[in-house]
Amino acid sequence: MSTPSLPAPDDAPLPEVPGLARPVALSTSACYPLGVPETFATAQDLGYDAVEVMITGNPLSRDPDELLDLQQKHQLPIAAIHAPTLLLTQHVWGDAWNKIRLAAKMVERVGADVMVAHPPFVWQRRYARGFAEHVSRISREEGVKIAVENMYPWTVRGHSVQAYAPHWSPLDQDYEWVTWDFSHAAASGTDSLEAVRQLGGRLGHVHLTDGSGKAIMDEHLRPGHGTQPVAETLDHLAAVDWHGVVGVEVSTRKAKDVSMRDEWLAESLAFARAHLGEAPRERD
Repeated sequence: MSTPSLPAPDDAPLPEVPGLARPVALSTSACYPLGVPETFATAQDLGYDAVEVMITGNPLSRDPDELLDLQQKHQLPIAAIHAPTLLLTQHVWGDAWNKIRLAAKMVERVGADVMVAHPPFVWQRRYARGFAEHVSRISREEGVKIAVENMYPWTVRGHSVQAYAPHWSPLDQDYEWVTWDFSHAAASGTDSLEAVRQLGGRLGHVHLTDGSGKAIMDEHLRPGHGTQPVAETLDHLAAVDWHGVVGVEVSTRKAKDVSMRDEWLAESLAFARAHLGEAPRERD
C-alpha cells in the first residue's frame, strides 16, 4: 500500500520552547472529550510549554495545516505526536505501517520532537514481524525519534494475557527509543524508577501519569495519586540531566466541571515543575 503524502509546510516560523531541557506538554488525551483547539487553549492558559497531539478519528488531529494554525495562534509548539496505534484508532490511516510512516512525517511537518507508538497487538502478525527493525528504519529515513511505549498485560477472566508483540515491556526489546508511561507501569506491576534507570539513554519520552497498581487496566491518575515512584523518577531524570519532553497524559473525564479539570491539570504541571528542575514558562 502506498503512503499518502502530507502538504508541504509554509514559510511561517514554528513556535519553540527556549532553553528548556525537559519541557512539559499537555496531551490532547488529557482534555478528552474536548478536542485539539481546546487543549491548546487550556495549555496556554495554564502555562504549559507545549502540546502533545494524539492522532484520532477527529480529522483536525491529523491535519498539519490546522495544527500549524493552532501553534501560531497560541504560540505553543507541538512537542510530540502520538501515532494512531490504539484499538480505537485502528481505522485511521489504514495499514499499520502507513500509520507509523505518516505519524513520523507529521512530526517533521509540525516541528515536534518525538513520535509515540504502541507495540503491535499479537494478532497483527505481519506488523509485528521485525517491528523493532522497521521502526528503526523509518526513524532514520524520516529523521525523527520514534519512541515505543511500555504497555501492560491484559487480564481476561482472572488470567493474564499477552496482548502485545513482541512484548508489553520494552526493557528487553531492541528499541532505539522508549516512551515511559507511569500508569502503564502501575498496571503491569513495574517499578518505574528501576525501569528508567535500566533504559538509560534509550528513554526518549515520558508520559506523566500514575496508577494504583490495583486496576487491571491503566488508570492515568494524576502524579502523586498512585503508588508509582513518580517524584523519585522525575528527580532522577533531573539529576542525570536527561533531555526530553514530558507529556501530561492524566485522565480528567471524572472532573465535575471545567474548573476542576483545569485544577487537576495545573496540579500535574506544578508536580512536574517541582521535580524536573525547570522554571515555569512566562505566560502572556
